[in-house]
This record gives sequence, C-alpha cells and structure tokens, in this order.
Amino acid sequence: MELAFYWSLMFSQFIDIKRKDFLIMFMHHLATIGLITFSYINNMVRVGTLVMCLHDVSDFLLEAAKLANYAKYQRLCDTLFVIFSAVFVVTRLGIYPFWILNTTFFESWEMIGPYPSWWLFNGLLLILQVLHVIWSYLIVRIAFKALIRGKVSKDDRSDVESSSEEEEATTNSKSPCGSSSSNGANRVNGHMGSSYWAEE
Repeated sequence: MELAFYWSLMFSQFIDIKRKDFLIMFMHHLATIGLITFSYINNMVRVGTLVMCLHDVSDFLLEAAKLANYAKYQRLCDTLFVIFSAVFVVTRLGIYPFWILNTTFFESWEMIGPYPSWWLFNGLLLILQVLHVIWSYLIVRIAFKALIRGKVSKDDRSDVESSSEEEEATTNSKSPCGSSSSNGANRVNGHMGSSYWAEE
C-alpha cells in the first residue's frame, strides 16, 4: 500500500507545478521506492518497517499544523510546527543515523559481511540521510523564525517559479487572509473568500 502511495507521488510530480525542491523530492521518492521494494525482495522487512515507522512518526504533526493554518488557528499552527520540527530532528538526525544506519552499516558488516545488495541498500539509506540533513536545516530555520516572530513563515519551496509571482503579490494585498488566483478572484486556501461573494 505504501509503495503504491510513493509511486503515485513520484509520477504526480511530472504533472504538478514544479517546485524549487523538485529534484530533492524526486530523489527522495526514488530512494524510498527502492528501499521499500528492496527490503521486501531481500527479506529485510524488519529494517524497512523500522525506517518507514521512523519516517511516519512526524508526518501527522506537519499535516495537523497545515490544517490549523488552513483553519486560521495561527498559534496552534505555530505550536504544532515547532513540535513537528523537534520530532523531525530527533528522529531523522538522532535515531535514524545512530540506530538504523549504525545497525545496517556496522553491525550487519560484522555479522554477515558486505554483499552486493548491501552496498545498494546502504547507499539508498545514505541518500535519505543527506536529504534529512538538508530538510532539517530548512525546518529548523522556519521553526526558529516562528519562535522569534510568533508566526510560521511562508514555505519557500512552495512558490511557483514563474513571473506570475509579482502579479499575485500585488493582488494579494487586497485580501489579508488569502491568496489570489491568476484571474483576480480572491481565494482563501483555494476556495472563494467571502469578500469575493460580497463584491458580486
């Protein structure tokens, strides 16, 4: 089931709006699909399950923060994002390298020695670790700004890389809590805002 989810995410990136972190997300999905498939085929389900559980433990906090942001509960959004940041850093820069990678690199080397697929498996795990370091830096930077300013800053990677950003910035000043679509209609989180209906 999770494999199908990652396949759909990977292929949806070709039809969705390209983000600034497209290459990083594409590498992440390729490595994840490779690890899920590889751990199942080579009967390394325990390691694969631990890696998936470790990665999924912080995801619900990010989704909850997004929901709070959409519902305009800024303080709850900020709190959930800071908690998400702490859990993300602890699991992916603490537990993952010192428990999972230590076991797959050093303990498995001592028990059974390296074998051809050992190199591939650990290479994919290392790719994920490099991505964890990059994302942790970005997340901690946003969380720090949230603590200082009292508000989670805009997600830099979510910007559409086009010339329409300037147009959206000028029309966005009209609506304090939403964004604006390309046709000028005021929107709140992807839905028409009340000011749009009042203008009609």
